[in-house]
Amino acid sequence: MANQRTAFILIDVQEAMFSYPGMKLHDEEGVMERIVSLLDRARRNSTPVIFIQHTEDQEYTKGVPTWQISSRVTPLPGEKIIEKPTWDAFHLTGLREELEREGITNLVFAGMQTEYCVDTTCRRAYSLGYSSILAEDAHSTFDNGQLTGEEIVRHHNAVLGGRVVTLKPAGEITF
Repeated sequence: MANQRTAFILIDVQEAMFSYPGMKLHDEEGVMERIVSLLDRARRNSTPVIFIQHTEDQEYTKGVPTWQISSRVTPLPGEKIIEKPTWDAFHLTGLREELEREGITNLVFAGMQTEYCVDTTCRRAYSLGYSSILAEDAHSTFDNGQLTGEEIVRHHNAVLGGRVVTLKPAGEITF
């Protein structure tokens, strides 16, 4: 993918994801290490980075500590932050306009939560005609009482991969 046409989209890596009492994301540390590595590679290669920040209700109320983007992936000056009120990073946001303005047609996704915002945003990107890669080991979620976080991630990789997105391990993604 050419740098001028690719963006790294980091979905909802916010402090709330790490603040639920007694709950941990599936492979939390490993996923965060891979996200940080992807972010570093995107920055080194001058790939545009866009942070998606969920903004609504209690722990995602604008300005509260849990709403903040994780300190492990703090945006740099000039990197875009797009707030979203729904699971879909394109719905009621300026994401599509930002991508069009920058001539971006290829997207690389990572972030939280697999079955909600990651899944919905990947599907919407596909419907809008973007070519997308999902870092198969750089998105995560919580156990939900029916399935473990690991099972949810594995299921969504199987459902999205090859249809909606191209799946790649984070270590194989180049910018």
